[in-house]
Amino acid sequence: MSRLRISHRTGFRYPEPATASYNEARMLPHSQEGQFVLQAALAITPAATQHSYSDHWGTRVSTFEVLSPHRVLEVTATSMVDVRPVAAAGEVITWQELATRIPRSLALAELIAQTPATDPDEEMRALADRIRADRLDVDETARAICRAVGEAMEYRSGVTGVHSVARDAWPTRSGVCQDIAHIALGVLRAAGIPARYVSGYLHPDPTAVIGDAVVGESHAWVEWFSGRWRGYDPTNLVEIGESHVRVGHGREYADVAPLRGVYAGAGGSELFVSVELTRLE
Repeated sequence: MSRLRISHRTGFRYPEPATASYNEARMLPHSQEGQFVLQAALAITPAATQHSYSDHWGTRVSTFEVLSPHRVLEVTATSMVDVRPVAAAGEVITWQELATRIPRSLALAELIAQTPATDPDEEMRALADRIRADRLDVDETARAICRAVGEAMEYRSGVTGVHSVARDAWPTRSGVCQDIAHIALGVLRAAGIPARYVSGYLHPDPTAVIGDAVVGESHAWVEWFSGRWRGYDPTNLVEIGESHVRVGHGREYADVAPLRGVYAGAGGSELFVSVELTRLE
């Protein structure tokens, strides 16, 4: 087991004062299998009243509005989480059983459908067909797809943007974790496996001294259904473990964006982000 403290600061700067802004944040983890949240809070500047709810996917959402003029909106999420690996227990269902379950479950039907961000090109579909042709079981096929995508991709920041989709990143074989997750989802779904985008955090240095803050970032990985939900991190080619903290999931990044909103004011806005993670034990 590991105990992690996370500080995630993000927000918007405006060239001219925004007279009002309306926002929602998905930045706080909640307790679930494999993780127990000891503390989680959201601080907003300028001060604003928060309202919380769980969205369609079960992600914790905080909504708030700022109705006074402001040049900067800053949101800081702090949390302390105990994380332990989840054993990959449970029987893997057959391909025939999976095909039977999908139309009977709204959640599975939603997560087998491609989205604009995951829609595969011909090469991605061919990769799904090649791995399916190996006649592995559902779990083995899903892991083979995630490994194939992760091994093919080079992690490079700056070559894609927040609105990039799988079809943008796959031809160049480069992008960030968001792109790699979208590509893996596109190939998984093309292979007939329901899969979902997971947002959260990853402590980047398992050798870090306890108590030392490490610069990190928001992270993304995937989960697929094979009788139960199982996850894999294709960016780092690792199983989900005690360095991963889960915030939420959806069909793609747009369902779990950490901060989004609209504002009244002239000019554009500039997003800023910083994340620090600290091992506490």
